[in-house]
Amino acid sequence: QVQLAESGGGLVQPGGSLRLSCAASGGIFSMLRMGWYRQAPGKQREPVARFTSNVSTNYANSVKGRFTISRDNAKNTVYLQMNSLKPEDTAVYYCNADYYSTSYWGQGTQVTVSS
Repeated sequence: QVQLAESGGGLVQPGGSLRLSCAASGGIFSMLRMGWYRQAPGKQREPVARFTSNVSTNYANSVKGRFTISRDNAKNTVYLQMNSLKPEDTAVYYCNADYYSTSYWGQGTQVTVSS
């Protein structure tokens, strides 16, 4: 069983930055395939950024060049650095981990981009 806990969301003005963190426990962190998803009101949950291998990453076209996913295996934590935020980035952001064919989710953290 893997537990995920996100933090770092909040209210930010357009053009601002936030860094989300996701702390994982209960599994071998280096073997977790980690990623970030988001869900805006009235929309389906969508992938934002994820690791496709221990070092390779994949990003949604809408966030390429603005968001960066990273991980610290010593801290069992994955991060999402979000720069140049736009109002359309407003959503609940979820941490995801795939581990032995099972997908785990955090509780989500709200990101609101508004002036």
